[in-house]
Amino acid sequence: MMKNDTAVVVAEAPRTRQAGVTQLVLLLAGSCMAVLGSVLIAPVLPQMTAEFADTPGVDLLVPVALTVPALMIGLAAPFAGLVVDAVDRKRLLLVGMVLYAVLGTAPLYLDSLGAIVATRVGVGLCEAAIMTCCTTLIGDYWSGARRSRYLGLQTLVAAVAATVFFAVGGLLGASGWRTPFWLYAVALVIVVPMAFLLWQPARPAGVRRRLEPLPWRVLAGPCAVSFLGGVWFYTLIVELSFVLTGLGIGDPGTIGAVSAGMSLATAAGAVLFGRTAGRGPRVLLPVEFVLTAAGMGLVAVAGSLPVVAVGAVLTGLGTGMLLPTLLTWAMNRLDFGQRGRGTGIWTGSLFIGQFLCPLLIAAVAALTGGLQASIGVLGVAAAVMAVVTFLALRGNDEALDAEAPQA
Repeated sequence: MMKNDTAVVVAEAPRTRQAGVTQLVLLLAGSCMAVLGSVLIAPVLPQMTAEFADTPGVDLLVPVALTVPALMIGLAAPFAGLVVDAVDRKRLLLVGMVLYAVLGTAPLYLDSLGAIVATRVGVGLCEAAIMTCCTTLIGDYWSGARRSRYLGLQTLVAAVAATVFFAVGGLLGASGWRTPFWLYAVALVIVVPMAFLLWQPARPAGVRRRLEPLPWRVLAGPCAVSFLGGVWFYTLIVELSFVLTGLGIGDPGTIGAVSAGMSLATAAGAVLFGRTAGRGPRVLLPVEFVLTAAGMGLVAVAGSLPVVAVGAVLTGLGTGMLLPTLLTWAMNRLDFGQRGRGTGIWTGSLFIGQFLCPLLIAAVAALTGGLQASIGVLGVAAAVMAVVTFLALRGNDEALDAEAPQA
């Protein structure tokens, strides 16, 4: 189905204002809000469990407080994209940032675990709006090689931010489980320059206010692969520490070093994508899946720290290239009037995959007899996808850094 989808012509918005480094920094900073919501409170979950020990279902509700924002991004991002296309990119972004700060800091004064979980649902809804708006605006402000490079940079910044926020959450958590929640107030600092320095792009000539139909036929492939990409991307982020512990490596410093190495490899993959986007999905996707398969295969058979570390680095390199490849592949098939909804659907696909990742691994582990074996199964699945994409995209000469035709 995918090999005949090479000629996709999109109409671009006229760029009457030229976006620069300032706009890029603001949009990348906004994109980090979803990462902040996913990892910041992870180090204080044991303290929260102790604090609400008398609350029925505490062992379920506390982990849900961490993971429910990702679920809400997955469910709400397509609807955020609908608002983006039908109404306005910038206004939704500003509202989302302000509400994100309000709801994100609410646990500072809430004494009910149920109420905290409810605010976390709201944080996820805001993150869906913020992620969709920021990514759509990157697609609006830039095209061609710069668009592909900046979407790769978005993945790079998110990978580095995840490592930084996890460490900051641990440091702040030393003074109490509520303290990390103060960091959500940073959105109020970022939203002020956003209000003055970002703009709603002009609608291209000939593009009506009425919502245009989405090109489902050419969008289905990238989004379906992105759902699986979310699973592969999140697997070792969630499970690496458990793999190391199972091998008798329990030192937090060692676990942190291996995790940091994987994050750096993810960032390197994002940089490498920016330099190789001209190769297109026909070349990039099989290579990325091979790297991911090799990395997970090594982790699956590893009996020592060095083998796990090499496997984690290969996996990070592969997934760091994979995510911007999939996003650029999807975005380049959308014109201005479709970009918000298409970006929202892609974002939803990715985050649903990430949310389901631990459940999928647990199910596969129950069938295969262990965590490493389940990671091996996912590695085999990545190898299969390498073959599938190689065969399906044989006739696809699309370059991901090509300039779209102007309207």
